[in-house]
Amino acid sequence: MNYEELLIQQVLSDDRYIILTAENRAAIRNLPGIIPDRFIDTGITEQTLVGVSAGLALRGRIPVSHALASFLTMRAFEFIRTDVGIPKLPVKLVGSFAGFLSEANGPTHQAVEDISLMRGIPKMNVFCPADEDDMLKCLPKILGCNKPFYIRYNNSKPFMEHQNFVLGKAEQIGDGKDVAILTYGVLTEQAVKAAEILRNRGVSARVLNMRCLKPLDKEAVDLAISETSLLVTVEDHFLTGGLFTILSEHIVKNNQTAKVYPVALKNKWFKPALFNDVLEYEGFTASQLANKIENHLIKKRTEYYVEWSCV
Repeated sequence: MNYEELLIQQVLSDDRYIILTAENRAAIRNLPGIIPDRFIDTGITEQTLVGVSAGLALRGRIPVSHALASFLTMRAFEFIRTDVGIPKLPVKLVGSFAGFLSEANGPTHQAVEDISLMRGIPKMNVFCPADEDDMLKCLPKILGCNKPFYIRYNNSKPFMEHQNFVLGKAEQIGDGKDVAILTYGVLTEQAVKAAEILRNRGVSARVLNMRCLKPLDKEAVDLAISETSLLVTVEDHFLTGGLFTILSEHIVKNNQTAKVYPVALKNKWFKPALFNDVLEYEGFTASQLANKIENHLIKKRTEYYVEWSCV
């Protein structure tokens, strides 16, 4: 089953579902011919898309609305905040080509602040699947949830068989005690491979595929804080407002202490290129992540030794 087939299944099993798009049909190109009465294309009008979706939700429908992530979260932000967020309507906003999946597009089309924007809206939830298998496993429960959701669409080829989904629960991969790599979306594969490289170098690592950044899996995070020596956040997002910020807020709010090493875009958009070249250029491949984490561990151990030996 693919994403389009899953939507067809949902629509045919429940007449509340309406599929909408702002001329973003790549993943749903066959739906108009299959469900013509429950498919709406508003054209390149993201604000209208959100307004129509909110109106449908007020009348008992479940809108699943698609647009490019950059324009959906930025151009239509006020409409999402006011029409969907304030009344807490169960609109599902599907943003495509988010983060590094934007590939060769320049800064205007790069959604690398979308998590920050969407999580800032009270009652808005945020779902970022690791690949297509993860997305398809999680979506039925998210679509059926009576809450607003922002979804980072990700149909990347599955790199593993993912665990069953529970809303607000992360997927833990491995049980390493030295490092916990917290990540989401398309970079989960690189994080898992980086953890394997680290294990081969004698560094015990686990990965937390956060899946939902809001609500946060506080239990999994607290376990990682108590059981590992270093938390690493990896994300194709600006450093500010994303997972690093979410983790930092959680730690401070709960009077906890933890060593945190963030890997994110720091005050710049990424260089447009094909996906694998973006990873390489920006330093997000598995081997680059493993090297960064290992070097950070070595640096911190050296600093500790020098400081201790001077006492």
